Amino acid sequence: MSVLNALPFMRPVHIRSPRQQRRHTLPASEFRCLSPEDAVSVFEIEREAFISVSGECPLHLDEVRHFLTLCPELSLGWFEEGRLVAFIIGSLWDQDKLNQDALTLHKPHGSTVHIHVLAVHRTFRQQGKGSILLWRYLQYLRCLPFARRAALMCEDFLVPFYSKCGFKAVGPCDITVGDLTFIEMQCPVKGHAFMRRNSGC
Repeated sequence: MSVLNALPFMRPVHIRSPRQQRRHTLPASEFRCLSPEDAVSVFEIEREAFISVSGECPLHLDEVRHFLTLCPELSLGWFEEGRLVAFIIGSLWDQDKLNQDALTLHKPHGSTVHIHVLAVHRTFRQQGKGSILLWRYLQYLRCLPFARRAALMCEDFLVPFYSKCGFKAVGPCDITVGDLTFIEMQCPVKGHAFMRRNSGC
């Protein structure tokens, strides 16, 4: 059984009236780990979300496939009626801070989950889906025995969003992409006994 199947808070919630009969349709809302087969859908959402803002994609298509092959358990997709509407891709890192190697490497023995990208399809933005997905992802990480914290790099204008989700800025990131500079943010995912006790872990 996969880790996700064991976690009640990750399972889709289906609400039916007493008179409504079971139908063989796709679930209205589903959260699951991604696979390499999802790479094209992931990249299409990512490209539209990031190219229009910064001109750069955090991950190119081959890198998306790379991480979804090496560590699919550190990804999470939100599907509405079978259609991908938002996703997170992460990998493991083994140092206190992110550096240039963190952009492409997965360190299997690391305890920091590096969140490479979070993106929402354009037709589903401004609905709170990004923060909901990130909350579910962090709850999921709290159930993984090897995960100690989550880390990410973001531009200044995104710091308030991630701060509301529990991340704290630790200073300028050592990584630059062209002329772009970033803030590194981290969030502990261990030592939250109350949250774990109530998450079904």
